[in-house]
Amino acid sequence: MDTNAKYILEYDFYGALLTKRQQQVINLYHEENLTLAEIAEEFGISRQGVHDTLKKAEALLDGYEEKLRLIARFDDTRKGIACADSLIDELVRENSGNRELTAKLNRIKKITDGLNN
Repeated sequence: MDTNAKYILEYDFYGALLTKRQQQVINLYHEENLTLAEIAEEFGISRQGVHDTLKKAEALLDGYEEKLRLIARFDDTRKGIACADSLIDELVRENSGNRELTAKLNRIKKITDGLNN
């Protein structure tokens, strides 16, 4: 994952824990792709001030993920659900003659599909 995508994902999970200014700077830099100079002009501060705010916010986001691991857990859960879905599909194909079993498997599949959205 590239750095920009990493910070956008971390922001999605932990952005509410940042100050309003840090949120704005992260959003403008990583999501809107504005330069430090453009952000500085928008806020009426120095480019160095924007840089410092950005680096502090990025460090905080990295620290939150390092400690809380919500993104890692989310990814593990997503992969586990995908694996379970694949196994359910395989079992449905192998047991197509057993209507009761395939009905139960299809009910489980609907549950896992709901978790994956």
